[in-house]
Amino acid sequence: MEELGPFRVKSDGRTLYRNPYAWNEAANVLFLESPAGVGFSYSNTTADYGRSGDNKTADDALLFLLNWMERFPEYKGREFYLAGERYADHYVPQLAHAILRHAATAGKASSPINLKGIMIGNAVINDGTDTMGMYDFFWTHALISDEAAEGIRRYCNFSAGGTDSDKCDAATTEADEALQDIDIYNIYAPNCESAGLVTPPITPSIESFDPCTDYYVEAYLNDPDVQRALHANVTRLDHPWSACSDVLRRWTDSATTVLPIIQELLKNDIRVWVYSGDTDGRVPVTSSRYSVNQLQLPVAAKWRPWFSSTQVSCEIAFVVIFSIF
Repeated sequence: MEELGPFRVKSDGRTLYRNPYAWNEAANVLFLESPAGVGFSYSNTTADYGRSGDNKTADDALLFLLNWMERFPEYKGREFYLAGERYADHYVPQLAHAILRHAATAGKASSPINLKGIMIGNAVINDGTDTMGMYDFFWTHALISDEAAEGIRRYCNFSAGGTDSDKCDAATTEADEALQDIDIYNIYAPNCESAGLVTPPITPSIESFDPCTDYYVEAYLNDPDVQRALHANVTRLDHPWSACSDVLRRWTDSATTVLPIIQELLKNDIRVWVYSGDTDGRVPVTSSRYSVNQLQLPVAAKWRPWFSSTQVSCEIAFVVIFSIF
C-alpha cells in the first residue's frame, strides 16, 4: 500500500485512492507475507517464531506456492516471476532455487510453477560489497566527511569472515552519527514530523512524497472493519499489524551472499533483473553495481539510458544487460 500495490491510504488512515503505477496494471500479482509472523501471517506453533531463517522461509514459501497452485489450478504452467526488495533479495533467489530443486525432483513437466525470472530491487545479495557500496554512496552524495570515508576504506574489511579494527569502528560510528537525522531510505525526502492522522484527509498525489505514509497504512490495516473486509486476522493475533514485525525472536541462518544462487539460476535459464533506485542509501546503486560485478558476467549490451516509453522525460534510468554464461 506504499509502493507497487493497487491502492494507497490517505492521511485519515481510512480512505483509499488508486495507484496508477500499480504492478497489477501489467500482470497478476500475488503478495506473500513471509516469513510467518510478518504482517497478518502467523504460525500455529509459537516456537516457529524463534527458529525462522533463510532456509525455512524458502521451504515454507515453496509449500505455500504449491498449495496455492492446487487451490487455483488455472494459474498452473503460466509464466511466473518472483520479485522483492532489500532482504527479500535473499528470499527471492532462495525461493527460486527451491522451485528449481522441486522441479528436478518432481520432473519439470509436472511442476506447476513455470518459473521464468526474478526481479530484485536495492538488493541485499552480498554482505561485503553491499556494505562498502553503502558507505561509498554516502560519501559521493556528501552525507559523510572525507575523513570518515577514508577511515572506512583504509581500516574496514566487510568481506565474509573479515574483522574490524577499533579505527574501523570509529570511522563507521562517525559516519552513522552524521546520518542520524536523514532518512537513508530516501536521502532527499523530508522526515515525518507528526505521526498523527489528518481529517479530512490531505489531497494525495502519487507524484509527491509523503514521509508519513507508514502511519496511514498502519492505522488502516489495524482498523477492525478493514480486517473483517480483508478476512484478515481471523485468529485475533495478540499483536497489531506493523510494517516491521517484532514477533520474530530469532533468525537462525542468513547467507553472507546469494551470488552463487544467482549464478545457478542463470545457468538454468532463469532471467535475473537487478534494479536500484538512485536515492536509496541503505542498499544503494553502488552496492548493486559492486555486487553484480562480482558475478563477472559477459556484457551483452553496454551501459545506456533506458526509458519506460519512447517519450524522453525526467523519469530516466540506466541499464546494462549481461548475457548468460
